[in-house]
Amino acid sequence: MNIAYTPSFLRQLKSMPPELKEEAMEKIELLRDVKNHKQIKVHKLGGRLKGRYSFSVNFKTRIVFRYLNTKKPQEVLLTAIGDHDVYR
Repeated sequence: MNIAYTPSFLRQLKSMPPELKEEAMEKIELLRDVKNHKQIKVHKLGGRLKGRYSFSVNFKTRIVFRYLNTKKPQEVLLTAIGDHDVYR
């Protein structure tokens, strides 16, 4: 699976502590294989984030993304990373 990043996602990631950045990058690598999606708790979002998905980095931190082609989910765009405020 190919992974792309929005500029705002990269800014948010850059501002995080090094340990959290490393953990986030490990989880992003797990996202590449669909078999790992249950492990990182990939789930659909609703409300104003309808059409987007999220997965856990740790107990507090989430990453929001969307599939660039919903018919063939082979490429994702990571749009936000942060605590639960990322859903607002």
